[in-house]
Amino acid sequence: MSALLDVSNLVVDFPTSSGDPFHAVDGVSFQVSAGERVGIVGESGSGKSLTSQAVMRLVSDPGVIAGGSVRFGGEDVLAYSDRALQQWRGSQVAMVFQDPMSSLNPLMRVGRQITESLETHLGMGRVAARARAVDLLRRVGIPDAEARMNDFPGAFSGGMRQRVCIAIATACSPKLLIADEPTTALDVTVQAQVLDLLDDMVSEQDTGVILISHDLGVISSFCDRILVMYAGRIVEEGTAEQIVGDPQHPYTHALLGSILKLSEPIPPRLRTISGAPPTAGRRPSGCAFAPRCPAAVDACLTNDPALVQAPLGGVGQRVACGVVAPEAFAVEQESAA
Repeated sequence: MSALLDVSNLVVDFPTSSGDPFHAVDGVSFQVSAGERVGIVGESGSGKSLTSQAVMRLVSDPGVIAGGSVRFGGEDVLAYSDRALQQWRGSQVAMVFQDPMSSLNPLMRVGRQITESLETHLGMGRVAARARAVDLLRRVGIPDAEARMNDFPGAFSGGMRQRVCIAIATACSPKLLIADEPTTALDVTVQAQVLDLLDDMVSEQDTGVILISHDLGVISSFCDRILVMYAGRIVEEGTAEQIVGDPQHPYTHALLGSILKLSEPIPPRLRTISGAPPTAGRRPSGCAFAPRCPAAVDACLTNDPALVQAPLGGVGQRVACGVVAPEAFAVEQESAA
């Protein structure tokens, strides 16, 4: 499949008091094809949401996109003018944000928030846009859609607000949908409904999807391919089957180990990942995960591993770990030289 989205060596920097920039996203590369579902997983602060914001050119000050490229359909997104960006967002690429209440305008009726996009990007008249908006609300499972068009977001539950956000994001049939934590703070039943809804809508339109979550269970149940992020970098990537069934990086192992399994007895203490991710501007030398890694060796404290083919993993499964793949240290040292 040809790449719909091609992100290469993306870097997002924030200033620090020392004067040296903090690489919040540090050399991230990946591709998304039409109809493909790519999951990005990791703890809070790993750079997942910031990566998606950079793809959409939504990084807020004082953050800046300091390097790399973002190409969509072969075009350079980082070179788009403000007017071109306005047309591109919504019509070609859309985003479902993690907090539906802050994403929706609390002072604007729900119907108008949908029709505005249709009128702007598709040139629809008010009557046609309203009919399309009612149909979208019905499709996302909003009861009595015609009447609910006149309600404000505050009249909807969290799950219903998220459905409205999905209706807005998919209104213009974008080629790429970015869903940033779309199931956060929702109960498991509503989570399943939201994922089923995304599944139906992207299947019908052959839409590429980037699903961002800290929940590897949610990611693995929906996505074809998974990127595991830590400290602003991709530390492992592969198919959902590879990542869940045969993880290579110690961090991926730790994430999977922290998930409760219904088939096993509930342990007296929940399993956690010891320590904490590096704070902003304090990335350790060597492998960023080394201070928390049970498999770390001395070389991990000084050598920063590159993302390479996992020797014991499946085809296309890559890992940034010098213990699992010693050549990862060699590649990084050659790059530095």
